[in-house]
Amino acid sequence: MVSRFETLQFEVKNEVVYLYFNRPESLNAVNMKMVHELSDVLKTITLDETIKIVVVSGLGNAFSAGGDIKEMLSLHGENVFTKYMEQINEAVNTLTNLPKLTIAAIKGPATGLGLSLALAADYIISDVNSKLAMNFIGIGLVPDGGGHYLLQRRVGQEKAKKLIWEGNILSPSEALEIGLIDELSQEIEQSVEDKISNWKTKPLLAMIKTKKIYSELNRPIFNKSLELEKRAQWKMRQTKDHYEGIQAFVEKRQPYFIGE
Repeated sequence: MVSRFETLQFEVKNEVVYLYFNRPESLNAVNMKMVHELSDVLKTITLDETIKIVVVSGLGNAFSAGGDIKEMLSLHGENVFTKYMEQINEAVNTLTNLPKLTIAAIKGPATGLGLSLALAADYIISDVNSKLAMNFIGIGLVPDGGGHYLLQRRVGQEKAKKLIWEGNILSPSEALEIGLIDELSQEIEQSVEDKISNWKTKPLLAMIKTKKIYSELNRPIFNKSLELEKRAQWKMRQTKDHYEGIQAFVEKRQPYFIGE
């Protein structure tokens, strides 16, 4: 049975939830409606003990191209923006610590907040034609959605810092080489099913328990990371470089940053 929401679609089959971002017309850019629906669906999944595995992907030609910039520009005032960030943090926190095994199946771009969401998964499979980038720097911002912690968890602090500072688009093969993803696939749907089949031959409850232990061990630093990102993002939104980055994005030109 397929359940559809305004921005999400999900299907439950044989103890597996297939969860899809469903804003294909905007490359599955994350707006507040999606954040709310994602939190609600994940909380429901958390309580369903029959579900052992969750697959997250995007409908259309993208996993997710990141936050919805048009909506972000409409947010005025620190209180409004703080609430927005807290809602993102709640959704990402729930996904990262979900007491299920999770797979991110990436087709097309997974950039900015979209990459943060992919990195929240336990196992990441990318199509050979995908594009991955932690590219907040292009509009004068820092990663959010737990991007600092989740990127560091994958590749280590020094590589994470350079990926954030450079903001370059990585090919799937480059991402695999540095450990950003776990698997590169010519047929991603089949690769997902193969991984699910492999996991189902194992003691899933023991695997999930190990995940829960690591989640508890890492929860303080992850929560601290989310809080620091929330504060930093508001400060960065006040800078001239952020304004220039947004103008350049809208005008489809290279930004001219001045360090202010």
